[in-house]
Amino acid sequence: MVQNVLVDQTKITEAELADAAPMKLRDGQVRLKLESFAITTNNVTYAAIGFVIGYWKFFPSGVEGKGIVPVWGVARVAESRCEDLPKGTRLYGFYPMGEELILAPEQSAPGVFVDSSAHRSDLALVYNTYVCVRDGAVEEDYKRALLQPLLATSYLLFDWLSDNDWFGAEQIIIGSASSKTGLGLCKFLAEPETRPYRIVGLTSEINRGFVESSGACDQVLSYDEIEKLALVPSVYVDMAGNAAVKMRLHTHLASELRHSAAVGTSHWDKFAQPGSDLPGPKPRFFFAPEQIRKRREDWGPGVIEAQITAGWKRIAADAGEWMDVVVHDGLESAPEVYRAIAEGRANPREGHVIRL
Repeated sequence: MVQNVLVDQTKITEAELADAAPMKLRDGQVRLKLESFAITTNNVTYAAIGFVIGYWKFFPSGVEGKGIVPVWGVARVAESRCEDLPKGTRLYGFYPMGEELILAPEQSAPGVFVDSSAHRSDLALVYNTYVCVRDGAVEEDYKRALLQPLLATSYLLFDWLSDNDWFGAEQIIIGSASSKTGLGLCKFLAEPETRPYRIVGLTSEINRGFVESSGACDQVLSYDEIEKLALVPSVYVDMAGNAAVKMRLHTHLASELRHSAAVGTSHWDKFAQPGSDLPGPKPRFFFAPEQIRKRREDWGPGVIEAQITAGWKRIAADAGEWMDVVVHDGLESAPEVYRAIAEGRANPREGHVIRL
C-alpha cells in the first residue's frame, strides 16, 4: 500500500494518513518515491483556495470530500518505463503530501521535465515542471523546498509591482509580513538603492520583533495599529486574507489606496469574500504563474526564470539569520505539522521539512 495525507476539503485543519493501492506503470511513466518535502503556510493556502484555483486537481485522492494538498520537495525515480528518465534520478518539484507520485514525463530542456498526465494538461506549467537535482545535498533540498516556491512568489510580486510603476504608491503595505513570502517581498522591495515608496510590514503583536529584526521594513505595525498608517497613496499586498483587517485598512486609507492585491491566506480562518461596501479599490487576486506568462511574452523564454532563480538564491543566502530548519522524520509526522501551521500555532522563524 501507498500512504498519503488526506485533508478535509471543508475543514482544512483536519488531516490524516490514509492508505491507497499502488498504481502500475504504463509505457512512458516513472514512479517517484519522495525523499523530503516542506510544509509551510503556502500549503495551507493551496487547501484554502483549492477549488478556486484548482490545487485539488493535481493529485486526486479518490476519496469524496478529502483531498491531497500539494507540497514542494525532492523525490527519486524508483521505477522507470521512460528512456529519458532512468531509475535513480532525483527531481525537485510539485508533489502530493504522501509517499509517491507517478509521472508521464516529457523532456523540455536538459534536466527539465514536464508531466504530460491528462488530468494536469490544463494546469499551470510552473506546477507541472520537474528539475533534476544532484545527490548528497539534503540541506540544499530542504532550503529549496522551503524557500524557492515562496521567494519565487515574492520576487514575482516585486516584479509585478515594478511592472506597474508601484501603482504610484508612496507606501507599500505587506500583510502577514512575518510569513516567508511576505518577508521575502519586503526584502526584495528594500533592495533598490533609490525607491519612491516606504515599506510597511503588518503583523501580529507577537511577531513584531521577528519582522523588525529582519531590517527589511521602514515601519512595522501590529494589526491593532492599522489606523496609524500614513494617509498617502498606498498599495496593500495581502498575504493574510483576514477580512476584518482588510476592511479596517480599506476604510482607513479609502481613496488613498491605489491597489489591493490578494496573494495568500495565512489567516484563512478569517477569510471572507469582500462585499460591495468595502471602501477603495476592489481587491484583485495575484496569480504568480500569470506574471511568469506575461514576462515570457515580454522578454522571451528563460529570462524571468533566471531572474527568479537569482532572486530567491540571493535572499536565501542569509536565511540562517531568520529561519531555523526543523526536520521531522516519517510521513506520520506530517499531519500534526500541517495542523499546527493551519491552526496558526507554528513559530514563523521555523521552516518545517518532512524527511521520508
